[in-house]
Amino acid sequence: MDTSNSRRSAAIDSSDSLLGWIDEYVAAQRRALGAIPAATVAEIVAIIRNAGVEGRRIFVCGNGGNSASAAHFTTDLGKGASEAAPRPFKVLSLADNVALMTAIGNDYSFDDVFVRQLANHAEPGDVLILSSVSGNSPNLVAAAGFARDHGLVTVALVGGKRGAIASLADHLIVIDDTHYGRVEDVQMTIFHLITYAIRERPVA
Repeated sequence: MDTSNSRRSAAIDSSDSLLGWIDEYVAAQRRALGAIPAATVAEIVAIIRNAGVEGRRIFVCGNGGNSASAAHFTTDLGKGASEAAPRPFKVLSLADNVALMTAIGNDYSFDDVFVRQLANHAEPGDVLILSSVSGNSPNLVAAAGFARDHGLVTVALVGGKRGAIASLADHLIVIDDTHYGRVEDVQMTIFHLITYAIRERPVA
């Protein structure tokens, strides 16, 4: 029996199935992107612009893939967008200082890794941006609660489950999906919309 032909046929069948899955994934991604609330994004752009002009600090945090998105957004806002703004943005990712985060997590609790940094740096009128799919991460809920209690402006990007941080946010964008990759991709698109609005549409 020639097993090589069988293997090739199986590979072709698998490839056809994979192509169909890719088409469905891309279609779902288009729907999620098409549901981005433009008016809310514009409000957040204005919040970030005003924070920059007023010299407010902007804190960004998330867990896992969202921690990488927080670092990416911080880089884009702190470098590229700052070049097009009246003054550089004072933006900080709370998920970047591994030594501090592990010290807090080891000595206190992982739930405190963001809130204790806010206690060190945040002042009333500063901005906190939270990015999460579930919206229920205890460290993000703690940070959002601190922000509300201490007069920060809170922006939250969450998935379809919304979670506890949704009710603590002053400005909320819900990506009405529970697929982690899809939600995170749309959240990163929103971060790019914010930074490129500042870079490509400077206010006179």
